[in-house]
Amino acid sequence: MSDEESDAPGYQNWPPRLGLLAPGELDAAQRAVYDAITGGPRASQAATVPITDEAGRLVGPFAVMLLTPAVGDAMQQVGGQVRFATGLTSRERELGILSVAGVLRCDFERLAHEPAARKAGLTQEQINASLSGRIPDSLTDDEALVCRLARLMTADRNLSDADYADGLAALGNKRLAELTYLVGYYSALALSLAVFRPELPEEFQKYRTGGDYQGMTP
Repeated sequence: MSDEESDAPGYQNWPPRLGLLAPGELDAAQRAVYDAITGGPRASQAATVPITDEAGRLVGPFAVMLLTPAVGDAMQQVGGQVRFATGLTSRERELGILSVAGVLRCDFERLAHEPAARKAGLTQEQINASLSGRIPDSLTDDEALVCRLARLMTADRNLSDADYADGLAALGNKRLAELTYLVGYYSALALSLAVFRPELPEEFQKYRTGGDYQGMTP
């Protein structure tokens, strides 16, 4: 493990509770959700943020969405808007997601979005700082603010008047609302992952057994 990786927080290792469903096992409602997730805008980033495993099974929060297809479909639509249709930059978005993952100790969000954060130009040191509750060095003013506000919203479920004023002045109503919805969405995913603990995809297994990171929770 490198010095940069050693600065990332370590998590406990919990066994999975929810097995993954093969595409052939899905009923019609589940298949509609599956097709919407795998055929929508997420498909263009599937190599960076995993959607399915090698067997084509939905992984992470998407596996949980199949349990209640109507609600799951609504959730994945919100997620698609949060990720692909906001005024937040890719760096701001990933900083916000990693801040949520750090507060809620959500390993899947962490492992899924670290590659996306690196692709957006963030360094491993900046990623580790976001996960550990620090404001990374060498960010723009807006990026640092997004990181700070996302962590506060996740931990406190609110913003003080001063923090709200800072967010409004820098981001405006629209982008501050988008950041708020992003925090809420990824907080909801983290809760579903913590409760159901879906089986981790193959490429994540090494992290649970002392690979690049110390003990991971789903």
